[in-house]
Amino acid sequence: MDLTLTTEEEAFRDQVRAWLKEHHPGPEPDREEAKFEFRRDWQRRLHEAGWAGISWPKEYGGRGATLIEQAIFSEEMARAKVPPPANVLGLVMGGPVVIAHGTEGQKERFLEPILSAEEIWCQGFSEPESGSDLASLKTKAVRENGGWRLTGQKVWTTFAHEAKWCMLLARSDPEAPKHKGLTYFICDMEQDEIEVRPLRQITGETEFNEIFFEGAYVSDENLVGGEGNGWNVAITTLMHERAGIGAASAIQVRRDLDELIALINERGLGGDPVIRQRIAELKIGIEALRFGALRALTQQMKVGIPGPEGSLAKWEWANMNQSLTELAADVLGPEALEPGSDWAYRLLRSRANSIEGGTTDVMKNIIAERALGLPRLR
Repeated sequence: MDLTLTTEEEAFRDQVRAWLKEHHPGPEPDREEAKFEFRRDWQRRLHEAGWAGISWPKEYGGRGATLIEQAIFSEEMARAKVPPPANVLGLVMGGPVVIAHGTEGQKERFLEPILSAEEIWCQGFSEPESGSDLASLKTKAVRENGGWRLTGQKVWTTFAHEAKWCMLLARSDPEAPKHKGLTYFICDMEQDEIEVRPLRQITGETEFNEIFFEGAYVSDENLVGGEGNGWNVAITTLMHERAGIGAASAIQVRRDLDELIALINERGLGGDPVIRQRIAELKIGIEALRFGALRALTQQMKVGIPGPEGSLAKWEWANMNQSLTELAADVLGPEALEPGSDWAYRLLRSRANSIEGGTTDVMKNIIAERALGLPRLR
């Protein structure tokens, strides 16, 4: 693993850094709806400048960036403290899956509106009784008139209340083994047969949702990867999701740690041996996260697809961010829970880190089975 950037890569980094400095969108608004529209407008500006979906091939509207350039771009976004794009699920998962498994008609129809944030995507995988064991899902897809009728429920669906399309995994063959009877659909969310109910988080936000499908229709044109091949398509989706965490997360946590260290010094606690020990542990963990992400990137460069190492980055990032916000709470005391406090928000929001995008227990199983070759749990 060579961490030295080439002349071309340094030039790319400088180009990204300069553009972000010149076009920084400024602070986000406080209200949830306004914040989403702010990010949507930000993504449009990124797309107009050729920065949205930079990993996508040029023929599909992306930049055709190398893996190293993608990592550089993500790091610079984190370093510049700019918000993520609104359609992050479409950019990181939906688009890459359509490019990998979709028909030419699907690529022509769906990719450009993902890049421009004209059409927002969400991910319909998890169910109330099928979170950790995704292949046990019960949402049914029944053939009807050149398409399918969907009945069931999804949960923890990020941005479902804003989405036009849902990456949906459903059971199309109840007689087949559970991994073989699944099909992957692109479902239009703007149907009377679909109800979205927000789930209010401890932060007060409603980023996650429940979705109820009561006979929603999906045409055969919106089936991805072939009938019964949904599990393989879903694995592609999840690999891209976790591969997107990587080194940028280490930059973000290190940036937050720098803010916390400044606060600690302001409070005159810089000499406290316990606090110093916890800071040292965080610094070591953050560097381990960064180097582990770069190692995973090196492996991906060799084989061409994201590997299970992305699950390790997700697991470690959750640990680091939660530990950091817990230290902030200990430093601030009762102030850490004052309404409107930035650190209070970070503390409460961090509790989701070990659940969203795959629970920590699921990540541990993936690492044990796919990276270490240990026996399957069941």
